[in-house]
Amino acid sequence: MSLKSSITKANYINYDEALNKGRELMQVKSSRNFGFYIIVAINTGLRIGDILTITKADFENGYKDFREGKTKKSKRLDFNKKIIEAFADINCIGQKVFTSTHNTTFSSQQINRKLKQVFQYKRKNISSHSLRKSFGRKVYESNGETDAVLVKLTQMFNHSSMAITRNYLDITQEEIKDIYMNL
Repeated sequence: MSLKSSITKANYINYDEALNKGRELMQVKSSRNFGFYIIVAINTGLRIGDILTITKADFENGYKDFREGKTKKSKRLDFNKKIIEAFADINCIGQKVFTSTHNTTFSSQQINRKLKQVFQYKRKNISSHSLRKSFGRKVYESNGETDAVLVKLTQMFNHSSMAITRNYLDITQEEIKDIYMNL
């Protein structure tokens, strides 16, 4: 738990662990939409504010055209098979998808609280941004951990440099740790 106004850095969650947890939560009626949120977040790399704007119609169409909340840049996002398959198990009332059992849209605070409960790590700071980082790590690792992949992630995340993306994904710190551990 962080102190109010303190600066903390969200840590990533292993993609497979997050995917399995999302699927597990979708099996429980009261947690279904939250589980779906996790699946969408780790498969899109979007910020929480952008995810919460996705509607039932967007999922039915298979894509969303929008302007990112933070950067104001336009973006088209096509939903992958994992998202479409998970969406088939969601029962939406109206166009809102990410709603609580009281049919109110989740807030960022609710999601962050729930994530801390679901992913209880002793040495990791978990928040909605952890899922964005999980997406980035999965893309990086699945595509050969090359600079070409970092260039693409830098564009996807709208970072100003590859160095920022590398730091964002905790790649440099892990490489340094590996050097010390392999002596």
